[in-house]
Amino acid sequence: MVEIRKPIPVEEAVHKVMQYQKYGKKETISLHDCDQRRLAEPIIATNHVPSFDKSPYDGFALRSIDTADASFNNPVEFEVVEHIGAGNVPKISLQKGQATRIMTGAMIPEGADCVAMFEVCQTYEKNNQPYMSIKRKMEKDQNIIKEGSEVSKGDVLIEQGTLINPGVKALLATFGYSKVCVAKKPLIGVIATGTELLDADQPLEPGKIRDSNAYMIESQILKVGGECLYFGKLADELETSYQTINNALNKVDILITTGGVSVGDFDLMPAIYDKLGADVLFNKVGMRPGSVTTVATRGNQLLFGLSGNPSACYVGFELFVRPVLQSKLFNKKPFLKHITANLGVDFPKPNPFTRFVRSYLTFNKSSIYVHPSGIDKSNVVSSLANATCLMMLPGGTRGFEAGSEVDVLLLDDMEGQEAF
Repeated sequence: MVEIRKPIPVEEAVHKVMQYQKYGKKETISLHDCDQRRLAEPIIATNHVPSFDKSPYDGFALRSIDTADASFNNPVEFEVVEHIGAGNVPKISLQKGQATRIMTGAMIPEGADCVAMFEVCQTYEKNNQPYMSIKRKMEKDQNIIKEGSEVSKGDVLIEQGTLINPGVKALLATFGYSKVCVAKKPLIGVIATGTELLDADQPLEPGKIRDSNAYMIESQILKVGGECLYFGKLADELETSYQTINNALNKVDILITTGGVSVGDFDLMPAIYDKLGADVLFNKVGMRPGSVTTVATRGNQLLFGLSGNPSACYVGFELFVRPVLQSKLFNKKPFLKHITANLGVDFPKPNPFTRFVRSYLTFNKSSIYVHPSGIDKSNVVSSLANATCLMMLPGGTRGFEAGSEVDVLLLDDMEGQEAF
């Protein structure tokens, strides 16, 4: 007797899965190795930036009070008592009528409270001693970058879960983080099921196909920050498949299987979930492709049963596995970023359920357009290669005309958003 499955809405399915989200583990690695990892702890400023008052220009540091009477017709003269460059510490505290020749980025000497740029000063010598004069009044703190004006010690610089890019790495170095606490990459197990499957290096045989799902899922895992452990492919044999899956669960954080989740005579995953004592959260979703996507739990461990059809498998990973993996990486925005775009071509296909169309974007000066990237069928592989987004069309609609505004989920964006 064929099992009758009742589909649940996509949003409900996502919510059920995310009830099991939790932060993952932490590890400390070298600053050199932290690119594209996510911070497991916030980055705190360990010192003021700048850590001293400094000059933004080449010029002369002096006391603003000494320029009170300066004017075009009344230049005020200063004796230049020191010359300091960036990285040097001033040794002379300025007194009335004294100035220090100072370079960009150098520390302001004691006693000085402003910097006059070279362009507004006259320089000369008297009795083999350097002097300068200025014909304008200077204000206190004029042309001085104050200590802590950019960052104060103790400030939160970067939030937990942030992806480390070159700018973040520069901040880490600036504040002395030679070792960085990052999220440990979750280990995701992958098993392909189906007697019909061949490896990529095997010649085609009658009735057989080369497995693309395992390689695709591995790439999706690596792209969003996880590690993949491939356990191979399984024939449609219950006891062998059960033993392999049961053993795999002891080695990984999350387990993904592809295929075997429908209701055919050789779809064994429902029986395996039962034999494992796993609790099935759902086994049918109101979506195309990927309606047979199944998610189960054993304890706090998630088991994702994705469709054997490549496009359905791909979409199932992006909607359900990716946000859980991102949560384990401390990402507070684990879901695919959502935007709106104009449909670039007619899409006449009716949508009894929410439809996720593999697509790509084009841009002009005022608008964003979304186009299907190939044939919109769940068994199709070719539409995945150029897909940069998923066009999300609501259920109960009878197709869309070019120019219609539609929702789009961005596949290559790593920032994400807080809610689905």
